Amino acid sequence: MVTTVGTEDTFPKLIQNLLILEHDAIAAYVSTIEKLEDPAFKAKISEFKADHDSHVAELTRMAGTLGVEAPKEGDMKEYLTTGKVALASMIGDKTILKAMSTNEIETKMAYDQASKNTAATPEAKSFFQKALADETKHKAWMDTAAEG
Repeated sequence: MVTTVGTEDTFPKLIQNLLILEHDAIAAYVSTIEKLEDPAFKAKISEFKADHDSHVAELTRMAGTLGVEAPKEGDMKEYLTTGKVALASMIGDKTILKAMSTNEIETKMAYDQASKNTAATPEAKSFFQKALADETKHKAWMDTAAEG
């Protein structure tokens, strides 16, 4: 899936759309944690969810600084991200991780685009680069665990 999140023309809209994307991701993480059977997988996914919670906290802080509303939930994409996990759970843990890995592609792309967005402040770009590194780490682990 190709995302336009990260390419917004205004900084406030960029922050709002990243928050929506993060809330969608968190919903998928919650669903994944509920459906995984392997305790080690659950622990690692919980750790990654904490990264997303941290991203939401920072994006919400930025929204407050800008004086714009900080979305508190995802959008219709949440049904796609959690739906993949629900279908994968019928097959097993490794398939769930593969489904989650595909969700990470969009989040990585969004933060990559945001880190290069001319509407973003230097401080925000630095945060977006850190978030991109988090997403890259998540995807790499999911890919490796799903194959192992």
